[in-house]
Amino acid sequence: MTKSSTETGSGPAASDPAPRGDEPSTSSQRERRRRILDATLALAAKGGYEAVQMRAVAEKAEVAVGTLYRYFPSKVHLLVSALAREFRRLDQRTERSAPPGDTAQERMKVVVDMITKSMQRDPNLTEAMTRAFMFADASVANEVEEVGFYMDRIIARAMAQGEPDEVQLSIARVVSDVWMSNLVSWLTRRSSAADVNSRLGLTIDLLLGTDDSPRRARLHTAIGKGNGASEENGVSEENGVSEENAEAGAEPGA
Repeated sequence: MTKSSTETGSGPAASDPAPRGDEPSTSSQRERRRRILDATLALAAKGGYEAVQMRAVAEKAEVAVGTLYRYFPSKVHLLVSALAREFRRLDQRTERSAPPGDTAQERMKVVVDMITKSMQRDPNLTEAMTRAFMFADASVANEVEEVGFYMDRIIARAMAQGEPDEVQLSIARVVSDVWMSNLVSWLTRRSSAADVNSRLGLTIDLLLGTDDSPRRARLHTAIGKGNGASEENGVSEENGVSEENAEAGAEPGA
């Protein structure tokens, strides 16, 4: 989704994003920040992106407008910070309990499906946070980095069943980029929830499916034959793929 520890050289051992100088240092500051983010989420859930106005957030959080601006210079900062907090909380939950599934492929599908359904349950809030994420410029780089860090780690941990390595984080980044693209497509009514689920499943199957996986073999055979994924080409959705075509599919274009 964005730059992360593997791209910046800190390595997979990093357990948190880089420290930020503007993080609250006292309990009263942390409480004030919590109220501000809670107010932001409440307003966004009710009216979407346009409902998040700085004065309305300040009133709901019971802080002065000037105080709000010291914490968050704009509504984009507010919403991306709120998104980062939601992913941080999800990261903590998934760290305590591994998703079900016998393979990395199955576990990743469970996690991605869980995240997707959670976002789709509250379209106003999701629209607000996603718009802010897409609008974010260099001034919101820290917040964007934090979102990407947690998103990548949540997905990668499903593969690793523990702390992920650099390869797993790189794979997770591909999935999170596809996920974000499809979330935007769903929000703009260009794709249905079923479309999103299907595309994410396809991405995971291509990335993590084993060479003897029937669906992966069918997909690679179809790739090798262009759009020739039909019964006449030896591909059957019900019966898998013939041995001959599975071999051809292992080397697209052969």
